[in-house]
Amino acid sequence: MKVCVQGLWHLGCVTAACLASVGHEVVGLDFNEGVIDALKQGRPPLFEPGLKELTGSGMEAGRLRFTTNIEDAVSGIDILWVAYDTPVDDDDNADVSFVMAEIERVLPSLPTGTTVLISSQMPVGSIGALEKIAAALVPAAALSFACSPENLRLGKALDVFLHPDRIIVGVRSEADREKLSRLLEPVAERIEWMSVESAEMTKHAINAFLATSVTFANEIAAICELVGADAKEVERGLKTEARIGPKAYLSPGGAFAGGTLARDITFLNIAGAEKSLATPLLSAVKPSNDEHKLWVRRKLMTFFPELAGVTIAVWGLTYKPGTDTLRRSMAVELCDWCIARGMNVQVHDPAVKALPDQWRGKVEAFDDPISALQGAQALAIATEWPLYRDVVVKPATNGANLIVLDANRFLPRLATVEGVRYVAVGVPDKLV
Repeated sequence: MKVCVQGLWHLGCVTAACLASVGHEVVGLDFNEGVIDALKQGRPPLFEPGLKELTGSGMEAGRLRFTTNIEDAVSGIDILWVAYDTPVDDDDNADVSFVMAEIERVLPSLPTGTTVLISSQMPVGSIGALEKIAAALVPAAALSFACSPENLRLGKALDVFLHPDRIIVGVRSEADREKLSRLLEPVAERIEWMSVESAEMTKHAINAFLATSVTFANEIAAICELVGADAKEVERGLKTEARIGPKAYLSPGGAFAGGTLARDITFLNIAGAEKSLATPLLSAVKPSNDEHKLWVRRKLMTFFPELAGVTIAVWGLTYKPGTDTLRRSMAVELCDWCIARGMNVQVHDPAVKALPDQWRGKVEAFDDPISALQGAQALAIATEWPLYRDVVVKPATNGANLIVLDANRFLPRLATVEGVRYVAVGVPDKLV
């Protein structure tokens, strides 16, 4: 099938490269000339394991190309797959108007009968709004709209796209179901078909459930720290309960970061408010998570009443392992907070080549994690890069304990190292 993928950042680049890899003819469309120029040279706009190689192989096979020209991109296509990463501000508000405007820009050029498949994260009802826009703008084009919510994970996106547990697809007609079946058949053994609005809502519900589970587990863990319980033991008790199960999202650890989960919580809160519906549970998730983001800071203030002059090492800066993006990274937020309090900040991250401009002269980066520990009184495990598992940590040279703050218990072996005070979420003081 011939497909145009519109929007070429993380979601769009992965979608385009994966579709080409299974035999579809794919044109990537984006209006950012810098992004397109880089892609034509085989350079995706951000790091994702395997993406550069898959993009290159698609281009070499003649099944994948990129352009800024609308008419060139959509000529003869069967499907327009909209894959913008919806922009989110620092308050988790999504710029849905940007995505809507970019789609509207392309509609007049689409061939008659094109199916527009939306994967960008937008609030339930957005596709209905697009249908009204298309009916007014190009009434004779007989465009149809469908929804397949994005389900990627940074660092594992190719595997998730090419080997999904299932794919959610919302359609209006049997014709669209048949067309999208042919599109997705090479990657999906199981497709959950439903209405468009149900597909939109399913994405919100999944992320809201995960976000609620994370905040629940972390609130339980915070109480465990105060009453002498170990949250990991409590987790084991929960997951062996038949009504909950072993795969429940209930591990105590860090707060959720990035805009994905928070964006859907915000969408649902707005949807409820617009209909005068109270949503007290969903409305409490973000404040709870925001409070838990302060866990490392609270521990630092407990161990170091005077923070100025304290040296902290931070291992990992990226939003998560397997990517090089710093946007919405809690490690970056932590470093900013430490700098503002006069702490000496020493960092290591295997994927970050350049520090943020505002850190110039304030943060020292090291080529290896042990060097970043030199003279440090505290170590924060911020991004769980696998290489940190093999690092041998030695006690602080000044005779004091090295305080290791490891929210997710990524390196529990450090609890047995002499001269190390190991602190994790949900572990009471008497256990560390």
